[in-house]
Amino acid sequence: MLRVGSMVARRFEELVVWQLARELERRVYAFTDESAVAKDFDYCSQIRRSSSSSPRNIAEGFGRYLPGDFCKFLRNALGSLAETRDHLDAGLERRYLTHNAHHELQTLANRATGAGVRLAKYLDSCKGRWSRRRRK
Repeated sequence: MLRVGSMVARRFEELVVWQLARELERRVYAFTDESAVAKDFDYCSQIRRSSSSSPRNIAEGFGRYLPGDFCKFLRNALGSLAETRDHLDAGLERRYLTHNAHHELQTLANRATGAGVRLAKYLDSCKGRWSRRRRK
């Protein structure tokens, strides 16, 4: 259970950062299914892996039940979001994405990143109040 102010997340699916990262993953898979980009197997594989990694790391970290552990996985997710943003730029350069589609996906990735950074700061502030003994 994660408590932010008066809000409590009992499942990772309730976290805004996870929801945004998951939506980004869905949209990446949708645009990489299109014929022009689908032929570039390396690009598709790389952007799909990076976009899938973010929600998976958030879910795994949430399941650790300790702010410090969760924060470590959240930072991994933030790294994957940055990698996905870089792949999106490459997709624009290769003309796999229109400027509008690129902007939309970058905005979604940036929103997920912002939510993740805010959550990481909150978790960092909680680390001192938690210990492994309280978990038992």
